[in-house]
Amino acid sequence: MDFTPHTEADVTRMLAAVGLDTPEDLFAHLPAGVTPTADLGLPAGMAELDVMRHIDALASRNAAELCCFAGGGIYDHFLPPVVRALTLRPEFVTSYTPYQSEVAQGVLQALFEYQSMVAAITGLPVANASLYDGPTSGLEAVNIAVAHTARSTVWVSRGVHPHTRAIIATFARARGLEVVEHPLVDGRTHWEHAPDPAAVLFSQPNHLGVIEDYEAAVSTAHGRGGLAIAAVDPMLLGVLRRPGDAGCDIAFAEGQPLGNPMSFGGPALGVFAVTRDLLRRLPGRIVGSTVDRDGRRSYTLTLRTREQDIRREKASSNICTNQTLNAVAAAVHLAWLGPEGLRETGRQSIQRAHHLADEVTGIPGVALANRAPFAREFAVTLPADPGHIVAAMAERGFLAGIPLGDFYAGLPTGLLIAVTEKRSRDELAAYAANLREVLADA
Repeated sequence: MDFTPHTEADVTRMLAAVGLDTPEDLFAHLPAGVTPTADLGLPAGMAELDVMRHIDALASRNAAELCCFAGGGIYDHFLPPVVRALTLRPEFVTSYTPYQSEVAQGVLQALFEYQSMVAAITGLPVANASLYDGPTSGLEAVNIAVAHTARSTVWVSRGVHPHTRAIIATFARARGLEVVEHPLVDGRTHWEHAPDPAAVLFSQPNHLGVIEDYEAAVSTAHGRGGLAIAAVDPMLLGVLRRPGDAGCDIAFAEGQPLGNPMSFGGPALGVFAVTRDLLRRLPGRIVGSTVDRDGRRSYTLTLRTREQDIRREKASSNICTNQTLNAVAAAVHLAWLGPEGLRETGRQSIQRAHHLADEVTGIPGVALANRAPFAREFAVTLPADPGHIVAAMAERGFLAGIPLGDFYAGLPTGLLIAVTEKRSRDELAAYAANLREVLADA
């Protein structure tokens, strides 16, 4: 059956509506070499089987089997097959917001369970149905604090992830806010005197893997009349103190470790929770539970007026979609782990990180970058250029870590090393042995 979407008469009317004469006029602003009729030098079409062979040949050149010791927000945790099996069911494979609740009870319930789990692991009573990723979630937290306190100064620890700090700085320039960054002293944040803040933002653990002093950060924020905002590692919330228990007003996280693969850094997931007082400033979607007229439990988007059905300038946030599929994956993973599984994952990660730290600091010229207690990630200083060492270790099958010189001027030879429960004792020993040999040859 022939299908003609636009007749010549249709095209003529559309062109007239925008003041043009021909379809080619739509592309008149493009350089001559990139017009629809230009020769772009692309190869001819291929049969599907030939395309698959070609893609397989290209993919075979990837270094896909590196043993991963890089972290910095994206971590190589074990993802049980059940996560992918359930998340990729047809009922879930869409990231669009389920506005029509009568035909979306399944995904709405999954998101409600996700919110409940986030509230449980953070110790805060209210969580949303996801944001884009960790760094932009930090921006949303600052947005709440500025609106709630009517202040224009934000204190940010230098231990917060550099990407989060960069996004906040961009937002601050546009909004006329002052961002005061506070330095790290021996790995921990040193809060200095500055104008009273809308918020005090810190990371637990921080970007160097160091465990921060919750009490110092929270008391500093509340003592100055600001909000305490914590960036947390969700896989360590079964071991470390929950931000809600420590008195934080807002907690956010990069949720990739929960049910989502590393995927070269994305797509990711923004985990976000607040106190009840901040409920109506909470960005993103919120799924609520209620009972219909027949007494059956049902779910729907709630408090939509604070964000959806409101003038843009009055909205709590202008986030235009969310990470529903990623959030469902996180919910499946958390349900599979349970409280004990989450605690055991964090415990094993921390124990193995400390074991590896002992091993690598036994190598001549390698030392911990600070003396502060750390969790499952730690920074070391090397006697050679970290970039060269990472490249040499990659040739031996290891993704050795993240060079820190671009982020911290005081650590030009710093390397950030992360360990998860996936790393076996043999892999830890092999990493240390290969690092010793690479440094000896450097």
